[in-house]
Amino acid sequence: MHIRKLRLLTPGPTPLYPPAVRAMAGADIHHRTEDFRELYKQVLADLQYFMGTSNDVMLFTSSGTGAMESAVSNLFSPGDKVVVAVAGKFGERWEQITRAFGLDVQVLEAPYGESVTPERVAEALAAAPGIQGVFVQATESSTGVSHDVKSMAKAVGKTDAIFVVDAITGLGTSQLDIDGWGLDVVIGGSQKAAMIPPGLAFLSLSAKAWARIEPRRPTYYYFDLLKHKKGGEKGESPWTPATSLILGLAESMKYVRELGRDNLIENAQLLAKATREAAVALDLELFAKGIPAGAVTSIRAPEGVSSNDIVKQYKTRFGAIIANGQGSMKGEIFRFAHLGYFDFADLFGVIAELEIILRSLGRKVEFGSGVSKVQEVYAEASKL
Repeated sequence: MHIRKLRLLTPGPTPLYPPAVRAMAGADIHHRTEDFRELYKQVLADLQYFMGTSNDVMLFTSSGTGAMESAVSNLFSPGDKVVVAVAGKFGERWEQITRAFGLDVQVLEAPYGESVTPERVAEALAAAPGIQGVFVQATESSTGVSHDVKSMAKAVGKTDAIFVVDAITGLGTSQLDIDGWGLDVVIGGSQKAAMIPPGLAFLSLSAKAWARIEPRRPTYYYFDLLKHKKGGEKGESPWTPATSLILGLAESMKYVRELGRDNLIENAQLLAKATREAAVALDLELFAKGIPAGAVTSIRAPEGVSSNDIVKQYKTRFGAIIANGQGSMKGEIFRFAHLGYFDFADLFGVIAELEIILRSLGRKVEFGSGVSKVQEVYAEASKL
């Protein structure tokens, strides 16, 4: 009871892959040497595998928001008409970034916990010819909801619009066929399923998107995608990269190749399924009314209980950090993540802790009722 190990159970940062942590300690390597150039080229190739694409991948020293901004600044000009799907805090970020760059923004909004439907995207495209871009989250981690990216892509693909997908929590947790579905820009970040700390962002770019970039007047500098593409081909970042993080990413990407991309995704999906079934067994209401995410499960706090108290007890009792609701949902919902270096043994503990916390807050809880559901999902998946 007296030793409490810190456990990250949030949708970013996430638990770190231990060999990646060890690799980051060897950061006394110069980024303009042949050794680093070979490493950099390999990391870019591994990111293509991780994302599941043959499209060019560019790597930035920034948070995921930097890659989001690069997509807007490189591909669009002030006054361009775009559609932004907003179903949570990160959809709101797309709106804020596109407005900051002077785009003509049409917002398709869904209440927190719901998804923007592909039909609404198709209707918006049909009603306003000349739309230049559509922006969406693959997974809205603030609410635990996913979007039907495949169906949206079908609608966007019939137009000249560029389809930009924030998959920062979607990569490694959900199936995204970038090339097959025609996803023009797909964005990821290091602190999610890549299993290393924050500080790196990456994106893939289709031929359709490149055609949009090349004739445009630059309105960017640090996030110049052409500079990153040309540099990457030589094994270099155009600017000083975060060498320690890239060393860690190289190790985590090796692990993803050994594990298999599909198995990484299945791991998250199974953990999410088990968490949802455990929550229902504990008489808790799942917050997501749309497509549930593989990256994170959002749960409404029981009546008369603040999610603030649940989050606090995870920290004070067990040294565990879980995510509260964001914005208007703070105090209303709590969120468990299923990505990063996270397995079923972790989830057994997470749900057992939840049972103890709920009982301490006055809920009638039969110990083991939630954990047994996690065990059942594990047993079925492992064919015990």
